[in-house]
Amino acid sequence: MGRIVVGLSGGVDSSVAAYLLKEQGHEVIGLFMKNWHDDSVTISDECPWLDDSNDALIVADKLGIPFQTIDLSGPYKERIVDYMFSEYQHGRTPNPDVLCNREIKFDVFLDRALQLGADFVATGHYCRKGETQNEAGETVYQLLSGVDGNKDQSYFLCQLSQQQLSKTLFPIGHLEKTRSERLLARPI
Repeated sequence: MGRIVVGLSGGVDSSVAAYLLKEQGHEVIGLFMKNWHDDSVTISDECPWLDDSNDALIVADKLGIPFQTIDLSGPYKERIVDYMFSEYQHGRTPNPDVLCNREIKFDVFLDRALQLGADFVATGHYCRKGETQNEAGETVYQLLSGVDGNKDQSYFLCQLSQQQLSKTLFPIGHLEKTRSERLLARPI
């Protein structure tokens, strides 16, 4: 079995992804992405990323997996926030979710995971990955919709490259959202 770094947000979907991978016998590491912490634009004293990180830590502890928080706020500001404002100034409406997946989760985050010796990264996205062969016999990765049509998130990953897909797993893409919630409700 391989070493898999899971983007662990503390929510249901990434928690179930980590659980399923551990149940399959993989070495799983939980990694929380801190993408934003600019207190100058916060409208309350709350700190949502800290609450989310604590939730992710609790999940990792219950699963018995190592856990780390990494600060990606610098690249996030440069690659996502600055780009969004530039696009708005030019009268265009960017899609920050698509951009964040391509530029942060499956680029900067993936690089960090590989530095930790990961064979793959995994997320709690409701989509699937397929493989086929091209005429030269090379593997071509396909991004497929999730089984749950109401929760499919393949659109948000539409700009991932073949290299990014080759190192990515989507452990819950074959599940309905209600099934994920039931799995999380089980005692670990």
